[in-house]
Amino acid sequence: MVIPILSSVAGFLGITSLRATGRDAYIIITLRSLRMFTSGIPSLILALFFASLKFPDSRIGVFMTLTLLGDVLLSLLLTLVADKLGRRRILFGGSIMMAFSGVVFALSENFWILLIAAVFGIISVTGADCGPFRAVEESILSGLTNEKTRSDVLAWYVTFTTMAGAVGAELAGRVVHALEKRHDVVKVYHALFWAYAAFGMIGSILCLGLSERCEAAGERRAEMQERGRGGNDGEEEEVLLEAMTPSTTDGFDHEEGHAARRTDIRVPPKKKQSYFSQISKTTRSIMYKLWILLAIDSLADGMTPYSLINYYVEQKFHVSKATLGDITSASQFLCAVSAIFAGPLAKKIGLINTMVFTHLPSSIASAFIPMPKTVGPTIGILLFRAALNSMDQAPRTAFIAAVVKPEERTGAMGITSMVRTLAMSVGPSITGLLSGNDVFWVAFLGTGTCRIIYDLGLWVLFSTVKVDNKPAAREDDLNSVDDEAWNGLLSDSDGDSVLSNESRKSKNFGRAQNRI
Repeated sequence: MVIPILSSVAGFLGITSLRATGRDAYIIITLRSLRMFTSGIPSLILALFFASLKFPDSRIGVFMTLTLLGDVLLSLLLTLVADKLGRRRILFGGSIMMAFSGVVFALSENFWILLIAAVFGIISVTGADCGPFRAVEESILSGLTNEKTRSDVLAWYVTFTTMAGAVGAELAGRVVHALEKRHDVVKVYHALFWAYAAFGMIGSILCLGLSERCEAAGERRAEMQERGRGGNDGEEEEVLLEAMTPSTTDGFDHEEGHAARRTDIRVPPKKKQSYFSQISKTTRSIMYKLWILLAIDSLADGMTPYSLINYYVEQKFHVSKATLGDITSASQFLCAVSAIFAGPLAKKIGLINTMVFTHLPSSIASAFIPMPKTVGPTIGILLFRAALNSMDQAPRTAFIAAVVKPEERTGAMGITSMVRTLAMSVGPSITGLLSGNDVFWVAFLGTGTCRIIYDLGLWVLFSTVKVDNKPAAREDDLNSVDDEAWNGLLSDSDGDSVLSNESRKSKNFGRAQNRI
């Protein structure tokens, strides 16, 4: 009796889906959990660190803006070439760059040196993940899962990593509070950045444990086996993979004789395409609208990240660093707990409904943060906002994975990350100017307004989009993004849509050749 109940609970919460995905999913979640634990350090102390160095508020805002712009360029470059260079290699290199930034922040107090290290390295200025990591990891998890397990696995990805961020913020607050009584506070901040660098090195070691399934070629091979397109002919499956997929240089595993098995098939060389043209027109027609809305939402996030919220609370109520750590930790803990239920809720009411109706109350609460005159109600609003703030993340990633073809996921998610970070980069400068003119409260009002626009826009534009595997009412309905739609959209050329009624294997092979 007990075992069936536990099995049902595990299925409802998505634990069964996570276990079925395998070791790579555990490593990816552990890798990001480590980074989020580490990002709790700058999210708590970065603005306070700069204030202790006597940097003016406007310069702090400009620093965060330029750092986020550096993340935009880095993320765009690395995610769009991740499938060619190897996803594992990108994650490994990003971890090394994270360690580099930590070392510079631990050694220097010069504004321009710190700025260069932040722009060309990886440092979290918002308390969230930064750099190319998340887009690549979400693309990997999307390839390791299917339509039934994807939202569950992504929900646990958000849950574990947000929980790690909560623990990191709490620990950083306690360490600063304990050490600043006996040491200069600036030296304490430097010590925490040494820890940031050390965790970057640990992350690079974790990347070595990822398997070939994480690469683009491994993902396509698994998808074809799942859909039965490869048949029982191993050589023909290998040819089809070669026709559909550019060579992936992952830098980890290389099979002997792999090239020899493909020498019988010669295909014309590909024409060089821009990154956007590699994403089909149907996908772009959906993603353009989503990117605009995500830019609005990210602008709001950039105006009031955890680091600036901590700075606002400290300046207004003069609370201790330990209290700031408690607030940030409790906020991220609530984000983590609520994210557990995002997957089950999305199965019941749909991805878009989950994104909108959980995020909207949080958006409204953002506008009311500066209203209380005492610290207690302010903390209450912050915690309420945080409790619902992350429930849209896993459904959003699952939605993008559903509307984007498998071979487009890494690029599309990379562009999504770039758009979000670019919009977010404007926010700190706006808040810095507002804070310098003693109207910090306007930033919270702007945040709430932008987030409400994002939520309502999602509902209006995407509530009717189909993301399941059921056939659409009409084959040419652009609002349908099921597998049949993917099959008819493997190329932008008109010739690809005219196919003979041959066997499934021949039809797929023909499409693959046209795709080249």
